[in-house]
Amino acid sequence: MFYAKDWVDYELLDTGGGEKLERWGTIVLRRPDPQIIWPLQKETPAWRQADAHYHRSSSGGGGWQQHAELPERWTITYDQKLTFYIKPTSFKHTGLFPEQAVNWKWMMDKIKGAGRPIKVLNLFAYTGGASLACAHAGAEVCHVDASKGVVQWAKENLHLSGMGSKPVRFITDDVFKFVQREQRRGSKYDAIIMDPPSYGRGPNGETWKLEDDLFPFIQTCQSILTDNPLFLLINSYTTGISATVLQNILTMAMKDKHGGTISSGEIGLPITHSGLMLPCGILGRWEA
Repeated sequence: MFYAKDWVDYELLDTGGGEKLERWGTIVLRRPDPQIIWPLQKETPAWRQADAHYHRSSSGGGGWQQHAELPERWTITYDQKLTFYIKPTSFKHTGLFPEQAVNWKWMMDKIKGAGRPIKVLNLFAYTGGASLACAHAGAEVCHVDASKGVVQWAKENLHLSGMGSKPVRFITDDVFKFVQREQRRGSKYDAIIMDPPSYGRGPNGETWKLEDDLFPFIQTCQSILTDNPLFLLINSYTTGISATVLQNILTMAMKDKHGGTISSGEIGLPITHSGLMLPCGILGRWEA
């Protein structure tokens, strides 16, 4: 398992009974996680004293019960380099997936070690964790997401991190159509990052299903890689998809043309109280 172990401002304190207890800076949140099917050994005072607790609704969705007055949003920093706004949303999320720090570190090391200018395309880019990491390492970045709100959030994170002058282009667009246009324009990138959804619909009713559409999408993305690409990273939270599936897809799509090395596995977070690991998703990496 690849796990994010370098956090100071974030900590997974404890898990059990379908929930996790997390510290985001000085604020402690309690929220559900479907991977946590083991029991809570003991509900310590820390669980009961969480600043906010997300409760699922029997009719779908849910909401936050605040036990202390929370700021509308607050900040946390990774590795004294990347700073992010944290804001609990109605979908239980906070605007950041801290386990992705394992990918940020890997990408920064690859870009810094390349010894040449690197142009990165970040697809389904959310609030910009990977975009900030690549920009900090010296890359030119194109950040693409279909949600105007999260693209604005990513812009704010970039400025919050003191990197407002970095060469980052923010695009609010349907990712698939954007990649097709880049293909027609002859645009090329040295590295591509993606976190595709399990299922989705385009603006004109087009459907996306990861099991059916990921491989042809990777093939399309391969066509906009330079002749000397640095890496291609797939991250996924789709239930039922194995990391080996991503490894197989990358082998078929990338190996014959570009050679290189392919790796895959689970990503996760260490649990302070138990010493266990919480699996949070999977990744597949091709690197030159």
